[in-house]
Amino acid sequence: MKKILAVLSILLVVMSLSACAPKKATYEIAMITDKGDIDDKSFNQGAWEGVKKYAEDNKKTYKYYKPTEISTAAYVAAIDLAVSGGAKIVVTPGFLFEPAILVVQEKYPNVKFVLLDGFPNNQIYTADYKEKITSNTYSIFYREEQSGFLAGYAAVKEGFTSLGFMGGMAVPAVVRFGYGFLQGAEYAAIELGLTSVNVKYFYTGDFADTPANQQKAAAWYAAGVEVIFAAGGKVGNSVMSAAAAAGKKVIGVDVDQSAESPTVISSATKGLGASVILALDSFYKNKFPGGTKVSLGADVNGIGLPQNFAKFTKFNKAAYDAIFAKLVSNSIDLKDNADAATADLLGLTKVIVTLEN
Repeated sequence: MKKILAVLSILLVVMSLSACAPKKATYEIAMITDKGDIDDKSFNQGAWEGVKKYAEDNKKTYKYYKPTEISTAAYVAAIDLAVSGGAKIVVTPGFLFEPAILVVQEKYPNVKFVLLDGFPNNQIYTADYKEKITSNTYSIFYREEQSGFLAGYAAVKEGFTSLGFMGGMAVPAVVRFGYGFLQGAEYAAIELGLTSVNVKYFYTGDFADTPANQQKAAAWYAAGVEVIFAAGGKVGNSVMSAAAAAGKKVIGVDVDQSAESPTVISSATKGLGASVILALDSFYKNKFPGGTKVSLGADVNGIGLPQNFAKFTKFNKAAYDAIFAKLVSNSIDLKDNADAATADLLGLTKVIVTLEN
């Protein structure tokens, strides 16, 4: 009898300790970062700000996960970690997640996925190419060519006639920014009756702040370039450093980067945070648009320039509103990277493009 009582006492102690043990924290909204961090002043940060705002406004738990490396396997592993941590919906910012989402959307049919700037596929562009979007995945694209157009238009309207475009990797979104920038400069040049506008055009092949990128930007400024549109994540930091040294100007990308440097006169933005908030809201209202993809443009405020024109002396809000309205009404025929395989197919007559390598 004593042995039985002793065993029962031990069991009671164990049960008591188990009841007192802290529960493992869970996070129902998750975001996985791509190459950058949540403070990259670009794509990750814009998406994370949307996650953070929605979660805090609606009292939802949330967390971001940073993969161990840049690979599909590492992205899948980070998503596995998020799901095991209680994620009900996972936000993935960027085309690099396309192969990972192709895998996890079927691996976790009860979890929802928001893929920004991408569509689930294996990125094998041969006979083995595969793409598929399931009912638990929502793909959101942005009309970067419209945002880039506004940046180029504003620059020329401001009086700049020697411009630079320094993109990161030549992925579709970056190319669309560049092509839009050229067409915006062309449109403004025609309106102003200019003879020509010169644009140096270059893809760095990375999204990093490097001495090489800064040196390239510095050389452009020394050669007479007045403003550079930096469309490549932290490439922008390199350009800003060069601009500060040269007393020149920069146009940022993705989010309002004016706080990063006094050289930034504007930014070609995407509605990253707003689109994430809308996607999360649809999920919690049981209206998640899974199995679909959208391309957000001016008509739904999916792109634009920040509504602060203090750093311009000629271009102003009235001029911005007028050109923005034309984009909303689709009265401007813009080519993107799918319409024109190379920049020389954009039909430019005023803009002289110098491709650099």
